Amino acid sequence: MLRAMHAEPGRPWTVLTLAKVAGASRAAFARRFTALVGEPSLAYLTGWRMTLAADLLRRQGTSVASQVGYADGFAFSSAFKRVRGVSPSVYRAG
Repeated sequence: MLRAMHAEPGRPWTVLTLAKVAGASRAAFARRFTALVGEPSLAYLTGWRMTLAADLLRRQGTSVASQVGYADGFAFSSAFKRVRGVSPSVYRAG
């Protein structure tokens, strides 16, 4: 399952679509993922996306929202600031 998320971080994943890829029920997948990884699947996915975004911001210095699964820059900026503690522009400059 981690491979799928890492391979397609921009895909509009839900717990249900992740469970289908894993071949499990939604509830069973959610419990097992949290038990094995230590956090819920969508929280893990958000962290992975922000790690990728931070790297892209440093390398590209351009808008990366769509590359990491966000429909617009505002939603991405809000999520990035929530996870990283600074806005993408401050991170990119720093």
